[in-house]
Amino acid sequence: MKTPEKINSITALHSYLNLKRPSNPLISVFDFNEVSVHHETLLNTVSTDFYVIAIKNECAGKFRYGQHYYDFEDGIMYFIAPNQVVQFENILLSEVKGSVIVIHPDFLQGYPLASAIKDYGYFSYSANEALHLSEKEEKLVTDIIDNIRRETENNMDIFTQDLLISNIDLLLKYSDRFYNRQFLTRKKVNNDLLNHLETLLDEQFKNDNLMINGIPSVQFIAKKLHISPNYLSDTLRIHTGQTTQQHIQYRLIEKAKELLSTTSMSVSEIGYHLGFEYPQSFHRLFKNRTSVSPLEFRQMFN
Repeated sequence: MKTPEKINSITALHSYLNLKRPSNPLISVFDFNEVSVHHETLLNTVSTDFYVIAIKNECAGKFRYGQHYYDFEDGIMYFIAPNQVVQFENILLSEVKGSVIVIHPDFLQGYPLASAIKDYGYFSYSANEALHLSEKEEKLVTDIIDNIRRETENNMDIFTQDLLISNIDLLLKYSDRFYNRQFLTRKKVNNDLLNHLETLLDEQFKNDNLMINGIPSVQFIAKKLHISPNYLSDTLRIHTGQTTQQHIQYRLIEKAKELLSTTSMSVSEIGYHLGFEYPQSFHRLFKNRTSVSPLEFRQMFN
């Protein structure tokens, strides 16, 4: 990957894209058809100090986000958190169509959204996990973006920031709703993902793999599945009610129950066999998840 070009302010972004100076240095809304660059200018690998929310409804080429590529020919919505690295490939700026909101974290200070925005996992999704909007959804999102744009272009008064924060909050909440809809409606894709997850966990739990390699982390599992950790956990939560971490622990407990009820291995040996470095860690997890200790569980079968 190329060394990313760091864009450390919204004003610098406007300069990079040859846009007029932003009305507010901490928040801006613009359309790509306002960008004034040479028609052969390519988007580069970039990283910013601010949040980026964009709707792309026309663009030839691909961009790389993390380890994934996404074809830009379909209309999508995507979200980038500060300091994320986005690598664009063969995308001419002059051919990009869509709207962009950029928000510096300082703009949110003093509002609950400053903390709440970090809970929206989709800011850490990969590009191939972008949000696909229906026609009605896109109209609703576009209307909110238009409201935000009008407020940024009006003269500031005592209501401006409150109204902007309210509209940003509304946009994020609707995006969360639409992502939940997407998790449910993309049933085959998600079922395939969950099947691959179970196959991968089966392999990790086979023979002495846990004892040799340790308990697999969420990051390890996500990387093996070529998906971002947040997207994997959110998909799993929608379909099973569990995050990836909780599901791994569920599999550990089920394996522990099998060994406790069918072998003569000691509790400590079972803990080590399942990848726990310390027996007390295994004991604590088992009791937290089952309300009984491993020894008490074993005694049920004697």
